[in-house]
Amino acid sequence: MRALVTGASRGVGKGIALGLAEAGWTVHVTGRDVAALERAVADLDAIGAGSGGHGVAMPCDHTDDDAVRRLIDTVAADGLDLLVNNVWAGPMVNPFRPEPFWQRPLSDWDSLIGVGLRPHYVATHAAAPYLIEAGRGLVVNVSSFGARAHLHSVVYGMGKAAIDKMTHDTALELRPHGVHVLGLWPGLVRTELIEASGLEEFEGFRIADGETPLLQGRVVAALAADPATADRTGQVVVTAEAAAAYGITEDGGRQPASHREIFGGGPLHPPLPPEKS
Repeated sequence: MRALVTGASRGVGKGIALGLAEAGWTVHVTGRDVAALERAVADLDAIGAGSGGHGVAMPCDHTDDDAVRRLIDTVAADGLDLLVNNVWAGPMVNPFRPEPFWQRPLSDWDSLIGVGLRPHYVATHAAAPYLIEAGRGLVVNVSSFGARAHLHSVVYGMGKAAIDKMTHDTALELRPHGVHVLGLWPGLVRTELIEASGLEEFEGFRIADGETPLLQGRVVAALAADPATADRTGQVVVTAEAAAAYGITEDGGRQPASHREIFGGGPLHPPLPPEKS
């Protein structure tokens, strides 16, 4: 089983890669920081030692479309079963008092849309022919409750809503070829950045109650192994809810709570219509 996880040198992406390596996957991980990628691969190799899982560092600048296509060509040459689109970049904001959109620079668009959205489409566009040829495969797009309700900033929510729409519509077009697409909504994730911030809460949520990056990976591994995932194609999966359904807990047995109701309900788009006979 071979996966590609973009933006996986740290944070949620690294957590997803760790969960896959733990489950025995060969995981190609991308990022621009070569040293951070090498550290991530060492951690993947360690957690995957008992299952045969391991990591492969793939330095990549995801603002370069040609580089992304070369990346997909290289990985897919030996087979690609799972693409996780996670790469993201965000502007510096004041977490205690974020400015309204009209006081923010227009350059917010370049990071939150140019990096937080466009590379997801480019990677999926490049990978689709390989997945179609194989007649199987899964694409997971890491999104956010910010697609459903205001979170962080206007442009952040725009980018996440677009990712969910892309999930729905690419799933519709790929379904006849046996390829499935899911969105993933983590809750508050205790990334290295969050842990180092010194904050006790963020956006009204206690940091101590947050999810770990590794929980995201364990959920993605479970989804990839579940034949019923085909019935969910085009939909958004809430990490905490999927973890509860699969019996996955944080180390120590804690079950994170879903933020679904706090952010106004369910997925942005309805289930896919039945396939035409």
